[in-house]
Amino acid sequence: MAYANTNAALPSPSHPMAKSGYGKRLAGDEEPDTEPDFAHLIPRDAELATFIDHLPDGAAMGHKVIASAHPRYGQQAVRTSLRRLTEAGHLRWVKEHITVEDGSMRWVTRTYWSREPKSVAWWAEFVRTRHGRDVTADYQPGLARVAEPEPQPTAPRDDEPSTAYRTLVQLRTADRRMALSEGECKQLEPSAAEWLARGATPSDITRALTEGLPPTVTNPGGLARTRLEKKMPPKRQSPAKARARVTRAVMVCPFCDEPDTSVQLVNGICMECMPAEERTGYVPDTFLTRPRQAPGRAAEPEVVDVTERVDALRRAAGLKGATP
Repeated sequence: MAYANTNAALPSPSHPMAKSGYGKRLAGDEEPDTEPDFAHLIPRDAELATFIDHLPDGAAMGHKVIASAHPRYGQQAVRTSLRRLTEAGHLRWVKEHITVEDGSMRWVTRTYWSREPKSVAWWAEFVRTRHGRDVTADYQPGLARVAEPEPQPTAPRDDEPSTAYRTLVQLRTADRRMALSEGECKQLEPSAAEWLARGATPSDITRALTEGLPPTVTNPGGLARTRLEKKMPPKRQSPAKARARVTRAVMVCPFCDEPDTSVQLVNGICMECMPAEERTGYVPDTFLTRPRQAPGRAAEPEVVDVTERVDALRRAAGLKGATP
C-alpha cells in the first residue's frame, strides 16, 4: 500500500507536544511498519492524514497547532480537514476520568487516531472498553486540566560556573591541603555533578573530600578523583507510581468539547459544529424506522442506517462534501 500523496508535508521533529496525558494516541489497531492508503480521501484531507499519521504519541492535535506547523494549510483548512477525518472514521476525541489509588482524580482529553477508517459502532465500542483501563504508565499528577504551558527550567548561562564546579573550587577554603587547580576542577566537575544528581549536597561532597586527610597531600586532584569515584552515593530509587485507572470515558466533539452524554454526535461531531449544509440533511433518531408493507402482511419497522439515510438525503438535495 502507498500513501495517496507521496509529496505530502511531514511533521518536523520539533512539532509541539501536548501537555502530559493529552495529545495523539493510536487507537491500538495499527500494524507495525505499514503504510496506510488514504486514496479514499480528497487530496488535502489525504495529505493532512499522512501528516497526522507521522506525528508521535502525545503530539498536540489542535487545528491551530497543526496549521502553525504545516507549510501549506491555514487554520480554517486544517479545521475543516480534521472534521472530515473525524466523520470518515479516522479520529475521535475521548475525555477520560482518571482515578488514582491516592484518591486524586483528573479529566484528560485524548485524541485517538486510526489509520484505517472505523465505523461509528467500532468507535462506540472502543470508548466503552476504555472503562476500567489501567493507565498508570500515562498518569501525571494533577487534579485538573491546565491550559497554561508548563514552565521551562531556566538554562544556566554559559559563563556561570555550575554548583559542582564551585564546590570543587571552594575545597581550598575548607582545607588548604585540597586546593585544586582550575584544570582539575573542570576535569572533576562531571563526577561532582553526578553526586548532586544522586541527591548529595555540596556539603556532602566537601565532607567526603576533606575528612581524614593525611598530614600532607601531594596530589589533591588524584585524591579527589579517587574519593569521588569510591564514595559515589547510590542512584536515587524512583518512587513507585500510584495505580491509575479510567473510571469513566465519554466521546466529545473536537470543536466544542461537549460530551455525547449531553449532545448527540453524528460521526463524532455535534450538530452545532457541523456546517449548515450538513445540518439541513440530518435525520434525527425518530426517522430511523419507517413502515414497510408487504402483501398479506402487517406493516413492520425497517431499521435504516442513519449514515446511509443522511447520504441519501444529501444526494437527493445535490449536496456533497466541500472540496478543498
